[in-house]
Amino acid sequence: MSFAAAEVTTLAERIDWDKVDGLVPAIVQDFTSSQVLMMGYMNPEALQKTGETGNVTFFSRTKQRLWTKGETSGNVLQLKNIALDCDNDTLLVKVAPIGPTCHTGTTTCWDADSQEESQMVWLHQLETLLAERKSADPDSSYTASLYARGTKRISQKVGEEGVEVALAATSGDKAELVCESADLIYHLIVLLQDQGLSLNDVVNKLKERHK
Repeated sequence: MSFAAAEVTTLAERIDWDKVDGLVPAIVQDFTSSQVLMMGYMNPEALQKTGETGNVTFFSRTKQRLWTKGETSGNVLQLKNIALDCDNDTLLVKVAPIGPTCHTGTTTCWDADSQEESQMVWLHQLETLLAERKSADPDSSYTASLYARGTKRISQKVGEEGVEVALAATSGDKAELVCESADLIYHLIVLLQDQGLSLNDVVNKLKERHK
């Protein structure tokens, strides 16, 4: 039994299954961006299978059977963490989504226009877009051309933008400071992706130092 499976087993023992009539609501959240992706229901068997396979499995109320997200589309939800609320009757499931979560082809099952997008969700989406440009035609975008020119050029751009940020701050030009900071963050993301890293790696290091 894997660590994840053992952890899920412990959670299952804490759930008040009688209180929820055998089906516990499971709110699914993107582990990296914290964006809420969907909501489903789990019975004990669905929760156990989620722990055993590492792919989120629900109990379908319409089909009356276990249903692993992505079993036909391939857009699975890889389990990262799972927690039980203070009343022991609702799960928060954090995942790494493979492909869009909603059956309509969108990232989330909620209408993006009806919810205010957090800054971190948007930044994660930008990072995903920049990662996709790594294999694109160099003539298709500035980002793709940067990747094609290699690590040395990308690193040079990060250095140049860092100097521009410092100069803007020294001159007291706040508008220019914002613009140059945006350029720096953009090029830093590209450099991290070029090296097989992400902003999440940087955040984890900051959290480690904050302990």
